[in-house]
Amino acid sequence: MADSLSRQLEHVDISSIIQEFQEFFNMYYKKEIEKLVSVYPKNKSLNIDYQILERFNSELADKLINEPDLVIYSAKNALIEMNYTLLPNIKFKPHVRFYNLPKSDLLIENISSQHINKLISVKGVVTKRAEVKHKVHVATYQCAFCGEKTKIVISPETEPPSMCPSCKRKGGMVLLEDESEFVDIQRAEVQELLERLKGGTPPARLELWLEDDLVNSIIPGDTLEMIGILRLRQPYVPRGRKKVSFVYTRYLDILHVTKQKKEFEEIVITDDDKKEILNLSKSQNLYERMVKSIAPAIYGHHEIKEGILLQLFGGTPDKMLPSGGRIRDDIHILLIGDPGAAKSRMLQYVTALAPKSVYVSGKSVTGVGLTASAERDELADGGWTLKAGALVLSSGGIAAIDEFDKIDQEERASLHEAMESGQISIAKAGIVATMKSKTSILAAANPKFGRFDPERPLADQFNIPSTLLSRFDLIYPMIDVPDEEKDSNIADTILRTHQEAGKGVITPKDSKVIDEDVIPNDLMKKYIAYARQHVKPTLSEDAMDKIKSYYLKMREMGKQYSRVAITARQIEGLIRLTEASAKVRLASVAEADDAERAIKLVDWMMRKLAMDKEVGSFDIDTITSGRSRSQFEKFSSIIEIVKELQKNYDKVEIKRVIKEAEENYGISPQEANRIIQQLITKGDLYKPEHGIVKLVGED
Repeated sequence: MADSLSRQLEHVDISSIIQEFQEFFNMYYKKEIEKLVSVYPKNKSLNIDYQILERFNSELADKLINEPDLVIYSAKNALIEMNYTLLPNIKFKPHVRFYNLPKSDLLIENISSQHINKLISVKGVVTKRAEVKHKVHVATYQCAFCGEKTKIVISPETEPPSMCPSCKRKGGMVLLEDESEFVDIQRAEVQELLERLKGGTPPARLELWLEDDLVNSIIPGDTLEMIGILRLRQPYVPRGRKKVSFVYTRYLDILHVTKQKKEFEEIVITDDDKKEILNLSKSQNLYERMVKSIAPAIYGHHEIKEGILLQLFGGTPDKMLPSGGRIRDDIHILLIGDPGAAKSRMLQYVTALAPKSVYVSGKSVTGVGLTASAERDELADGGWTLKAGALVLSSGGIAAIDEFDKIDQEERASLHEAMESGQISIAKAGIVATMKSKTSILAAANPKFGRFDPERPLADQFNIPSTLLSRFDLIYPMIDVPDEEKDSNIADTILRTHQEAGKGVITPKDSKVIDEDVIPNDLMKKYIAYARQHVKPTLSEDAMDKIKSYYLKMREMGKQYSRVAITARQIEGLIRLTEASAKVRLASVAEADDAERAIKLVDWMMRKLAMDKEVGSFDIDTITSGRSRSQFEKFSSIIEIVKELQKNYDKVEIKRVIKEAEENYGISPQEANRIIQQLITKGDLYKPEHGIVKLVGED
């Protein structure tokens, strides 16, 4: 920068620009400058609103865009020459940073050679951040022959001097590090915002350089508006190689960064869109239309689609506990079903519909791919860099995770914090950081043995830890049961979809498959974005009474049968679903009907998964541990029988255990045999020989 700037200064008189800026500072920024001087060097930057500069002098504002190095250099000198009094021995070297440039739809992928050395504004999400390094800002060289010292301002184009400017001898210039000036520098990488991507294109990436007081001001996962100068640098050529590359790499020399707090702000909603959204919200059959619009090409699964609809809208954000903790508003849903039950299709459709989303498959995902990590990377020249994973990049949207049961246990464990608190903590290689991952998770998994066994409890067939299961607000089993009418409808839907897709006709108006009430994807996306931006419903007294009554009723039901039918964690899930139901209507208050809709969905899940059929009561342990209380008691009874028999017999026969279980505990021979086999599989019992069992560790 310094070399190119010095060449410009040879032909340009900047005194007039300096004078303009001094007048501008005195007119608009006198208080800000006085405050900066009072805290310098703790704070080194004066932030200038570009719109104010443009009102003051539009020509100067235009010059800033096209010749940023010259104008920023002049602004710095104008500020220094105003001669403010500082503490002794402090040299005033402020930064002048401009923000609030004219609104631009410039995508990272559209940055081209016409933007080189221009001031540009782009938006993106941080994917990597390297550790801080220290760059020579002003180098002091000394000639080994005559001892003359030379100071050089360093820029990306600067090369070490080969000849002494005093004695004109070559090869004797030595860098004096102790007398040189250094500045902190940090490299980072951003990628295109997920909501700006179209057509499944891979996100474009851009390298950032941050200097001095900007270092460590961003972390992976941050959504930023970045203002900087696009620069080029020649790739490093090892010494001894004569070939010079004429292909340059680019980076954005950051002048100013602003963190974006609103999600989905890149979804453009016009006045006409807003009118259409508000009209739609007043429809009599709004919920019916909304549910039909979730994966309309997939037949049935009404409860699942209704749950996913509420997940897309989410609960009321930004609620804080009195202690300062954040209350989760993201709704997590798990689909567990037989092969061919359209789980993946459901996830892919939601990914296409959600304004901000990412789709990953558990077979190929790693802990870094899902959450975040600190690892060595070329961005840090072999040092440590922070990397953001899918949950961080989709913060504020939905992460669709297919093959959830295939994720390694160690990597799955990193999801606990992300799902509950909406953040990911990293402590590795001396880097301690917390990244935001406020993401709703829609996961799909297969049963433990590939397909559900109708003879066994459904929850016993989940190959997912109970601690992780408990963090899902809704768990939907998708069971493939032969049914002539249903199978006929599914076949008709698939056949007609393929027939119409082949003709190129798949619009709600003309299609025989998709109902005409289905809302177009583009309008649905804008409706969801509008609701999440502007609607923050609170619970009415009636809604709270409904939730409380359901909770107390379930607790009382469990008490009668010595079961835990529901826990306080389910109350929070009901609240989130109730608030989401109100957001569908764009309502500021969640009413009793919203609470009933939430209760209906939770009750449907409980009847499918948490019903202890032996006593006719709900038992939440069925979901969290895979066994109901009555089953747990039977397992304990079999273990107790084996333990007692082992005291009196060297060899405990399986048929004797089965007989004892039937006579003393009322367990049928078939069920007793099944429990024994499960205990052997789990490792609680073992078979020393055919027909004989023993307790593990009780020899």
